[in-house]
Amino acid sequence: METAHILSIYHDSVVDGEGLRTVIFFAGCPHHCQGCHNPSSWNKRNGHEMTIEQIVQQSLNPLTNITFSGGEPFDQARTAAKVAQQLKTYGKNIWAYTGWTLEELLESQHPDQLELLNYVDVLVDGRFKIEERDIALSFRGSRNQRIIDMKQYRYQ
Repeated sequence: METAHILSIYHDSVVDGEGLRTVIFFAGCPHHCQGCHNPSSWNKRNGHEMTIEQIVQQSLNPLTNITFSGGEPFDQARTAAKVAQQLKTYGKNIWAYTGWTLEELLESQHPDQLELLNYVDVLVDGRFKIEERDIALSFRGSRNQRIIDMKQYRYQ
């Protein structure tokens, strides 16, 4: 039975992507960005193990779409991809935050990370850089981070 380390699942967020969203906070992050808004998510042991079915069931809400955040969801890409695959069967739009850039994820050729990217509608990529922090930005913390519409990216 596959599991992921989940810090928490938060319902009804309006700051983690467009519209009303349920946010799955994955535990564990290798980036340790200075000024991170969620440093308790860096340690995988701060999360609790949940099965794919538990994550999906606790995330489903007919009024919300889904955001993967963290921590670093792409560090648990195998399970995250399976969660995303199931959530897509419910018609959910999925945003994912990652400290990796899209180019780094693609260059890694990691099959689980590439599979997870296939289910992501919008990717917010790049490490948080405190020297580029801008509180006026929507859905991201620093100017170097990008909001990438993955559907448009795939058809370029």
